[in-house]
Amino acid sequence: MNGALTLVLTVQDWLNLLFHYLMLSLLSVGGAISTVPDMHRFLVEQQHWLTDAQFNASIALAQAAPGPNLLFVALLGWNVGLNAGGVLTGLLGVLLSLMGILLPSTVLTYAAAQWSQRNRELRAVRAFKQGMAPIVVALLMATSWILAAANGSALKDWPLWLVTLAAALIVWRTRTHLLWLLGAGALLGWHGLI
Repeated sequence: MNGALTLVLTVQDWLNLLFHYLMLSLLSVGGAISTVPDMHRFLVEQQHWLTDAQFNASIALAQAAPGPNLLFVALLGWNVGLNAGGVLTGLLGVLLSLMGILLPSTVLTYAAAQWSQRNRELRAVRAFKQGMAPIVVALLMATSWILAAANGSALKDWPLWLVTLAAALIVWRTRTHLLWLLGAGALLGWHGLI
């Protein structure tokens, strides 16, 4: 990816990468993508391990590729490792990033699912499930804003934001299948309207 950095990472730096992803794992209520703003803050702004271009390209490439949404975490770790020395450190970055983001949330999700299934009739369980929805939506909106602002397109791409808002309202208020909305977006993009 363009704009590579040359880094020297210590064992403590690698542990910081792991611990940061362990922490983010417990915050990734809407999926790992909902923690992108903090990943950007940590990797680009605070540690300077990645450039904005590397960060955005990692997410764009992973989202365009078939496979799980989580691929971007592996690419971020890969790029940190490449900046720190090469293929072996790239693999170390992938391992630490994925282990950090997957382990706590997987264990917690499994335990919580078991408990909530046994106690699904409790009022507190139902209230918790309903209360998490606005938090997830807010985290996803923050992610969208960070990615758009990093590209310098937050305000100039108002048609794209308008289509995004329209799609969100359609999903919220109707039972329209998401593939129809994806198709409509593809057609708008193909014709150069967004």
